[in-house]
Amino acid sequence: MKSEKSILLVVNPIAGGLDKDQIIQSIQAETDSRKLILNIFKTKGDRDKEAIKKILETDHPTRVLVVGGDGTISLVAHCLLNKDICLGIIPAGSANGLAVNFGISENLSEQITTALSQNVMHIDSLFLNKKLCLHIADIGLNAELIKNYEDGGIRGKWGYFLQSIPTLINSDSPTEFSIETDQENIEETGILLAIANANKFGTGATINPNGKINDGKFEILIFKNFDFIEIFKTIHGKQELSPEFVRIISTTNAKISCKRPTPFQIDGEFIGKTQNITVSIERENLMVAVPEAFFKLNVSKLQI
Repeated sequence: MKSEKSILLVVNPIAGGLDKDQIIQSIQAETDSRKLILNIFKTKGDRDKEAIKKILETDHPTRVLVVGGDGTISLVAHCLLNKDICLGIIPAGSANGLAVNFGISENLSEQITTALSQNVMHIDSLFLNKKLCLHIADIGLNAELIKNYEDGGIRGKWGYFLQSIPTLINSDSPTEFSIETDQENIEETGILLAIANANKFGTGATINPNGKINDGKFEILIFKNFDFIEIFKTIHGKQELSPEFVRIISTTNAKISCKRPTPFQIDGEFIGKTQNITVSIERENLMVAVPEAFFKLNVSKLQI
């Protein structure tokens, strides 16, 4: 039986290179003031999913807060799929893509308020070759950049910037893609193919301006070339991107193949090189606490 006063806090101690002690203390102080019972679990990098599932079964928390980056959020989300347990996000990774898409504040106090709020929505989940994706995956140039970033020694957005130039110079792009959906079969060449359930990369660049994270569909975006004017638009969140720069397909399933093995990433995690990806979507199977503004924009309108 669930305890309405039980909260599980999952902390990744090494995410983002940040000291988590102050974050934990602030969350503890807030939950104490609300007379909530806080159980803290720190990930170890080995059998964490099994340990979290066991805690869910024994403690029956009503909400799980995550202090970490997208990888830690994905780990916990996998345990919460199709459960009546809300996920609260305290972003503490390198890029924090899901938090960026929800518009979660950079202020810790506001993050905690959001994570414990009643602004709860159900979001869709993507599965790429049966692996969970919560916001954006891609094949090509950006995945190659993420691999180089992971291999480098500098974290944060500065680390991405330092890897961007050598990645551009050494990239094998463009790549030939074949895409099969229920509606059409497509052959296209591009520097990057994104599979998006949300709008933005963790850097804040808007690559899928019309995407909705709870509409039962996802978008496939094939970026055809380097166009610095269009890239500037993505950085500044412009709603219209030229069809000469990107081709957008909205669908509920897809099979994607490449002519050669190509770098592949999911939610900021480099997976490896691949030639074939099968994509499916599950509708509104994850509960997430979001900022009030995002909630009103994406939920309230559906209830009118």
